[in-house]
Amino acid sequence: MKIHILGICGTFMGGVALLARELGHEVSGQDFDTYPPMSTQLQELGVALTDGYDPQGIPDDVDLVIIGNALSRGNPAVEYILNRRIRYCSGAQWLSENILQERWVIAVAGTHGKTTTASMVASILKRCGMEPGFLIGGIAHDLGASAEIGAAPFFVVEADEYDTAFFDKRSKFVHYLPQTLVLNNLEFDHADIFDDLKAIQRQFHHLVRTVPSRGKIIYPEADSAIQEVIEMGCWTPTELIGSASGWQAVIDEKQGKLWCSFDVLFKGELLGRVEWGLLGEHNIHNGLAAIAAAHHAGLAINDIIEALSQFEGVKRRMELRGVVNGVELYDDFAHHPTAIHTTLSGLRRRGGDKQRILAIIEPRSNTMKMGIHRGQLLDSWRDADQVFLFADDHDGELDWLRDMKSSVDIFASLEQLIVSVIAIVEAGDQIVVMSNGGFGGIHQKLLERLERHFLVGRSDS
Repeated sequence: MKIHILGICGTFMGGVALLARELGHEVSGQDFDTYPPMSTQLQELGVALTDGYDPQGIPDDVDLVIIGNALSRGNPAVEYILNRRIRYCSGAQWLSENILQERWVIAVAGTHGKTTTASMVASILKRCGMEPGFLIGGIAHDLGASAEIGAAPFFVVEADEYDTAFFDKRSKFVHYLPQTLVLNNLEFDHADIFDDLKAIQRQFHHLVRTVPSRGKIIYPEADSAIQEVIEMGCWTPTELIGSASGWQAVIDEKQGKLWCSFDVLFKGELLGRVEWGLLGEHNIHNGLAAIAAAHHAGLAINDIIEALSQFEGVKRRMELRGVVNGVELYDDFAHHPTAIHTTLSGLRRRGGDKQRILAIIEPRSNTMKMGIHRGQLLDSWRDADQVFLFADDHDGELDWLRDMKSSVDIFASLEQLIVSVIAIVEAGDQIVVMSNGGFGGIHQKLLERLERHFLVGRSDS
């Protein structure tokens, strides 16, 4: 079959493209303003990509067009498809009908940590001798790709609450029909499609309704928003994270601020210890959820803990991109105040007060642009020593940022931002770049400028 994908370089749609190729379909696609890592994956596979949405990019003999949720009526490619009555569907529908029907689906949903937790689960299954399929909104170092067909029975999917397509306004995750469901956390987000938290909770309850009575729902005891979802009606056994009646993590106080290991308890019984290199309390929470999911899938707890201890993390989730003269440059996907806070807090705990943190933030998501979280932002970056905000918009969406009375530096020019960072950087600093987009290739540009900066400094001494 010849399949064409609109919005192919999004993390989800790019994963769909990889799966379709594995099934033997001929795949092409279109997108606008592509960036790694997804564009790189697709190019390496030889998938034909067209920039923009000119209808001429759609093959004349196409059998099916899969349409991403970023496209809407008025888009020239969409209008072309409708007018010519070309067969089309959403990515979530295609995934459900072509892959998930015969699989034990392990779905990970929530506002934060979906990619990391889903990657942990897939990595655990793989290290334990399974051959899981997966579709994840990122590339785990352990997995090497964002999607893979794998072998029955298991398929791990990052279950996004964003809407499915312009013709299907349900959340994508209602298509997945999981046997094991992890609900990591729940906060207000995606203000461009949801009016309030209750609207998101309704979608999460639609998801809860799809889990069979022989399945399992895993969620944190302390998350009141998720608890309210469960109280709307639940027909599936549950297990709690962070509860004496369920899964707990105990951190040895002798570790100080590093948190490089934690003991795993279930119903008060010590099961083993995870030792790894990940930062932050949020990753311990993610790890517990992954352990619970893998345990429900039938794996031995000792094997699960051993496998998780080898987990190497996910690209663009506090990924170290380079070190120059002791300056560490990290890339992180954080784009919500809670995610920004947990990222910076984990970095502060590891480095203490001796290492400065320079945070570079691009408020790129629709919710951030709308200023929905402006009240939380100032507190979210309190662990940083200096914050640089990039507000390059031409339609005034980010004017509210400039009205914020704070010591944060705001830049409309990427070049000016980089120059300002280089002007104050010192050996031993930690720079963390936070964005859910390509950010103009800032990571490589910073590394090159750092090399020149410290080379000049050494030559002048």
